[in-house]
Amino acid sequence: MIVLALLGVLLLSVYAYKIKKLTLSGAISAFVVGALISFGLGFKGLLLLAIFFFTSGFWSRFYQERKENEITAKGSTRDGWQVLANGGFAAICALLFSILQDPIYICGFVASLAAANADTWASEVGPLAKRRPIHIIKWKPVDAGTSGAVSAIGTAAAFAGSFIIVVVSIFFWWSSSFASHHLLFSLTLAGFLGNLFDTLVGATGQVLYQCPRCGLETERKIHCNGPTEKKYGLRFLNNDTVNAICTGTGALFGIVAGLILL
Repeated sequence: MIVLALLGVLLLSVYAYKIKKLTLSGAISAFVVGALISFGLGFKGLLLLAIFFFTSGFWSRFYQERKENEITAKGSTRDGWQVLANGGFAAICALLFSILQDPIYICGFVASLAAANADTWASEVGPLAKRRPIHIIKWKPVDAGTSGAVSAIGTAAAFAGSFIIVVVSIFFWWSSSFASHHLLFSLTLAGFLGNLFDTLVGATGQVLYQCPRCGLETERKIHCNGPTEKKYGLRFLNNDTVNAICTGTGALFGIVAGLILL
Protein backbone atom coordinates (compact mmCIF):
# COMPACT_ATOMS: atom_id res chain seq x y z
CA MET A 1 0.00 0.00 0.00
CA ILE A 2 2.79 2.43 0.86
CA VAL A 3 4.37 1.80 -2.56
CA LEU A 4 1.09 2.64 -4.30
CA ALA A 5 0.75 5.77 -2.16
CA LEU A 6 4.27 6.92 -3.04
CA LEU A 7 3.62 6.26 -6.71
CA GLY A 8 0.46 8.35 -6.51
CA VAL A 9 2.36 11.19 -4.83
CA LEU A 10 5.06 11.04 -7.49
CA LEU A 11 2.55 11.12 -10.36
CA LEU A 12 0.65 14.01 -8.79
CA SER A 13 3.87 15.99 -8.26
CA VAL A 14 4.96 15.42 -11.85
CA TYR A 15 1.48 16.35 -13.11
CA ALA A 16 1.50 19.58 -11.09
CA TYR A 17 4.92 20.40 -12.53
CA LYS A 18 3.76 19.69 -16.08
CA ILE A 19 0.75 22.00 -15.80
CA LYS A 20 2.97 24.65 -14.19
CA LYS A 21 1.27 24.65 -10.81
CA LEU A 22 4.63 23.75 -9.25
CA THR A 23 8.22 24.62 -10.12
CA LEU A 24 10.80 21.82 -10.12
CA SER A 25 11.74 22.61 -6.52
CA GLY A 26 8.04 22.75 -5.70
CA ALA A 27 7.46 19.31 -7.23
CA ILE A 28 10.37 17.82 -5.28
CA SER A 29 9.14 19.38 -2.02
CA ALA A 30 5.60 18.20 -2.75
CA PHE A 31 6.86 14.64 -3.18
CA VAL A 32 8.77 14.79 0.13
CA VAL A 33 5.74 16.24 1.97
CA GLY A 34 3.41 13.70 0.37
CA ALA A 35 5.76 10.82 1.13
CA LEU A 36 5.98 11.73 4.82
CA ILE A 37 2.20 12.09 5.04
CA SER A 38 1.60 8.76 3.28
CA PHE A 39 4.11 7.07 5.59
CA GLY A 40 2.48 8.51 8.71
CA LEU A 41 -1.23 8.63 7.88
CA GLY A 42 -1.71 6.62 4.70
CA PHE A 43 -4.36 7.36 2.11
CA LYS A 44 -6.51 9.29 4.55
CA GLY A 45 -3.75 11.84 5.07
CA LEU A 46 -3.04 11.98 1.35
CA LEU A 47 -6.70 12.57 0.57
CA LEU A 48 -6.78 15.57 2.90
CA LEU A 49 -3.64 16.87 1.20
CA ALA A 50 -5.30 16.34 -2.18
CA ILE A 51 -8.38 18.29 -1.07
CA PHE A 52 -6.12 21.19 -0.15
CA PHE A 53 -4.23 20.97 -3.45
CA PHE A 54 -7.22 20.69 -5.78
CA THR A 55 -9.48 23.22 -4.05
CA SER A 56 -6.60 25.71 -3.92
CA GLY A 57 -6.02 25.16 -7.63
CA PHE A 58 -9.71 25.68 -8.35
CA TRP A 59 -9.88 29.00 -6.51
CA SER A 60 -6.62 30.21 -8.05
CA ARG A 61 -8.15 29.77 -11.53
CA PHE A 62 -11.51 31.26 -10.55
CA TYR A 63 -11.76 34.76 -12.11
CA GLN A 64 -7.97 34.78 -12.37
CA GLU A 65 -7.92 37.95 -14.44
CA ARG A 66 -9.57 39.88 -11.61
CA LYS A 67 -6.96 38.80 -9.07
CA GLU A 68 -3.75 39.61 -10.93
CA ASN A 69 -1.72 42.28 -9.14
CA GLU A 70 1.84 43.43 -8.72
CA ILE A 71 1.88 43.45 -4.91
CA THR A 72 2.55 39.81 -4.13
CA ALA A 73 6.07 38.54 -4.63
CA LYS A 74 5.17 35.28 -6.38
CA GLY A 75 2.65 34.12 -8.92
CA SER A 76 0.34 31.11 -8.96
CA THR A 77 3.17 28.61 -9.62
CA ARG A 78 4.41 27.40 -6.23
CA ASP A 79 8.09 26.82 -5.53
CA GLY A 80 9.72 24.58 -2.94
CA TRP A 81 9.61 27.11 -0.11
CA GLN A 82 5.91 27.75 -0.68
CA VAL A 83 5.15 24.03 -0.61
CA LEU A 84 7.12 23.53 2.61
CA ALA A 85 5.53 26.60 4.20
CA ASN A 86 2.08 25.19 3.52
CA GLY A 87 2.67 21.48 4.07
CA GLY A 88 5.85 21.14 6.10
CA PHE A 89 4.28 21.22 9.57
CA ALA A 90 1.53 18.84 8.48
CA ALA A 91 4.20 16.42 7.26
CA ILE A 92 6.08 16.71 10.57
CA CYS A 93 2.89 15.95 12.51
CA ALA A 94 2.25 12.90 10.31
CA LEU A 95 5.79 11.69 10.93
CA LEU A 96 5.45 12.21 14.69
CA PHE A 97 2.22 10.19 14.68
CA SER A 98 3.95 7.32 12.86
CA ILE A 99 6.64 7.27 15.57
CA LEU A 100 4.62 7.99 18.72
CA GLN A 101 1.14 6.77 17.69
CA ASP A 102 -0.44 9.62 19.66
CA PRO A 103 -3.66 10.95 18.06
CA ILE A 104 -2.88 14.51 19.18
CA TYR A 105 -0.51 14.64 16.19
CA ILE A 106 -3.39 13.79 13.86
CA CYS A 107 -5.11 16.84 15.34
CA GLY A 108 -1.99 18.88 14.64
CA PHE A 109 -1.84 17.54 11.08
CA VAL A 110 -5.50 18.36 10.42
CA ALA A 111 -5.35 21.85 11.94
CA SER A 112 -2.15 22.69 10.05
CA LEU A 113 -3.73 21.74 6.71
CA ALA A 114 -6.91 23.55 7.75
CA ALA A 115 -4.87 26.71 8.39
CA ALA A 116 -3.13 26.38 5.02
CA ASN A 117 -6.48 25.89 3.29
CA ALA A 118 -8.04 28.81 5.16
CA ASP A 119 -5.17 31.10 4.18
CA THR A 120 -5.25 30.01 0.54
CA TRP A 121 -9.02 30.32 0.20
CA ALA A 122 -8.94 33.77 1.82
CA SER A 123 -6.12 34.89 -0.49
CA GLU A 124 -7.84 33.62 -3.63
CA VAL A 125 -11.46 34.50 -2.86
CA GLY A 126 -10.87 37.78 -0.98
CA PRO A 127 -9.77 39.75 -4.09
CA LEU A 128 -13.15 39.00 -5.70
CA ALA A 129 -14.85 41.37 -3.24
CA LYS A 130 -16.41 44.43 -4.89
CA ARG A 131 -15.06 46.72 -2.17
CA ARG A 132 -11.43 47.25 -1.26
CA PRO A 133 -10.30 45.22 1.77
CA ILE A 134 -9.51 46.80 5.13
CA HIS A 135 -6.06 46.68 6.72
CA ILE A 136 -6.51 44.79 10.00
CA ILE A 137 -4.22 47.17 11.96
CA LYS A 138 -4.56 50.52 10.20
CA TRP A 139 -8.26 49.86 9.63
CA LYS A 140 -8.38 51.72 6.34
CA PRO A 141 -8.98 50.55 2.75
CA VAL A 142 -5.94 49.09 0.96
CA ASP A 143 -5.33 47.40 -2.37
CA ALA A 144 -6.29 43.73 -2.76
CA GLY A 145 -3.28 41.51 -2.09
CA THR A 146 -1.81 43.76 0.60
CA SER A 147 -0.47 41.84 3.59
CA GLY A 148 -2.82 42.26 6.55
CA ALA A 149 -5.85 43.05 4.40
CA VAL A 150 -9.20 41.48 5.31
CA SER A 151 -12.65 41.47 3.76
CA ALA A 152 -15.97 39.89 4.66
CA ILE A 153 -15.87 37.46 1.74
CA GLY A 154 -12.23 36.57 2.43
CA THR A 155 -12.93 35.92 6.11
CA ALA A 156 -15.91 33.72 5.23
CA ALA A 157 -13.77 31.84 2.71
CA ALA A 158 -11.08 31.30 5.36
CA PHE A 159 -13.57 29.73 7.76
CA ALA A 160 -15.06 27.57 4.99
CA GLY A 161 -11.59 26.44 3.89
CA SER A 162 -10.73 25.36 7.41
CA PHE A 163 -14.11 23.67 7.89
CA ILE A 164 -13.94 21.52 4.73
CA ILE A 165 -10.61 20.01 5.79
CA VAL A 166 -11.78 19.32 9.34
CA VAL A 167 -15.17 17.87 8.46
CA VAL A 168 -13.55 15.30 6.17
CA SER A 169 -11.01 14.44 8.87
CA ILE A 170 -13.81 13.88 11.40
CA PHE A 171 -15.34 11.34 9.01
CA PHE A 172 -11.95 9.61 8.66
CA TRP A 173 -10.79 9.41 12.28
CA TRP A 174 -13.42 10.46 14.79
CA SER A 175 -16.90 9.81 13.34
CA SER A 176 -17.81 7.47 16.21
CA SER A 177 -15.98 9.43 18.89
CA PHE A 178 -17.87 11.17 21.67
CA ALA A 179 -15.64 14.20 21.15
CA SER A 180 -16.28 14.44 17.38
CA HIS A 181 -18.52 17.53 17.60
CA HIS A 182 -16.09 19.29 19.90
CA LEU A 183 -13.21 18.39 17.60
CA LEU A 184 -15.11 19.69 14.58
CA PHE A 185 -15.49 23.07 16.23
CA SER A 186 -12.06 23.19 17.88
CA LEU A 187 -9.99 22.12 14.87
CA THR A 188 -11.94 24.38 12.51
CA LEU A 189 -11.28 27.24 14.90
CA ALA A 190 -7.61 26.23 15.14
CA GLY A 191 -7.23 26.42 11.37
CA PHE A 192 -9.08 29.73 11.20
CA LEU A 193 -6.98 31.21 14.02
CA GLY A 194 -3.83 30.12 12.24
CA ASN A 195 -4.97 32.14 9.23
CA LEU A 196 -5.86 35.09 11.47
CA PHE A 197 -2.41 34.99 13.07
CA ASP A 198 -0.95 34.94 9.56
CA THR A 199 -2.88 38.13 8.79
CA LEU A 200 -1.70 39.86 11.98
CA VAL A 201 1.94 38.96 11.40
CA GLY A 202 1.67 40.03 7.78
CA ALA A 203 0.18 43.35 8.83
CA THR A 204 2.77 44.15 11.48
CA GLY A 205 6.09 42.56 10.57
CA GLN A 206 6.17 41.28 7.00
CA VAL A 207 8.70 43.08 4.84
CA LEU A 208 7.31 45.56 2.32
CA TYR A 209 9.21 47.31 -0.43
CA GLN A 210 8.44 50.38 -2.52
CA CYS A 211 9.30 50.95 -6.15
CA PRO A 212 11.26 54.25 -6.46
CA ARG A 213 10.04 54.67 -10.03
CA CYS A 214 6.27 54.24 -9.78
CA GLY A 215 5.80 54.42 -5.99
CA LEU A 216 4.03 51.03 -5.75
CA GLU A 217 4.22 49.28 -2.38
CA THR A 218 4.98 45.63 -3.09
CA GLU A 219 6.51 42.44 -1.69
CA ARG A 220 8.72 42.20 -4.77
CA LYS A 221 12.41 43.06 -4.70
CA ILE A 222 12.36 43.99 -8.40
CA HIS A 223 9.80 46.27 -10.03
CA CYS A 224 9.85 48.47 -13.15
CA ASN A 225 13.03 46.62 -14.17
CA GLY A 226 14.90 47.86 -11.13
CA PRO A 227 15.43 47.13 -7.42
CA THR A 228 12.81 48.24 -4.93
CA GLU A 229 13.57 49.89 -1.60
CA LYS A 230 12.62 48.48 1.79
CA LYS A 231 9.84 50.52 3.38
CA TYR A 232 9.25 48.60 6.61
CA GLY A 233 9.16 45.13 8.13
CA LEU A 234 11.75 42.44 8.76
CA ARG A 235 13.63 41.23 5.67
CA PHE A 236 13.45 37.56 6.69
CA LEU A 237 9.71 37.84 7.30
CA ASN A 238 8.54 37.32 3.74
CA ASN A 239 5.35 35.66 2.54
CA ASP A 240 6.76 32.14 2.83
CA THR A 241 7.84 32.75 6.44
CA VAL A 242 4.41 34.16 7.30
CA ASN A 243 2.70 31.14 5.71
CA ALA A 244 4.92 28.82 7.76
CA ILE A 245 3.90 30.72 10.90
CA CYS A 246 0.27 30.27 9.86
CA THR A 247 0.49 26.49 9.44
CA GLY A 248 2.76 26.07 12.46
CA THR A 249 0.32 28.01 14.64
CA GLY A 250 -2.56 25.93 13.30
CA ALA A 251 -0.66 22.73 14.15
CA LEU A 252 0.08 23.97 17.67
CA PHE A 253 -3.56 24.92 18.32
CA GLY A 254 -4.65 21.54 16.92
CA ILE A 255 -2.31 19.65 19.24
CA VAL A 256 -3.59 21.62 22.22
CA ALA A 257 -7.17 20.81 21.18
CA GLY A 258 -6.22 17.14 20.99
CA LEU A 259 -4.65 17.21 24.44
CA ILE A 260 -7.86 18.65 25.90
CA LEU A 261 -10.45 16.61 24.02
CA LEU A 262 -8.88 13.20 23.38
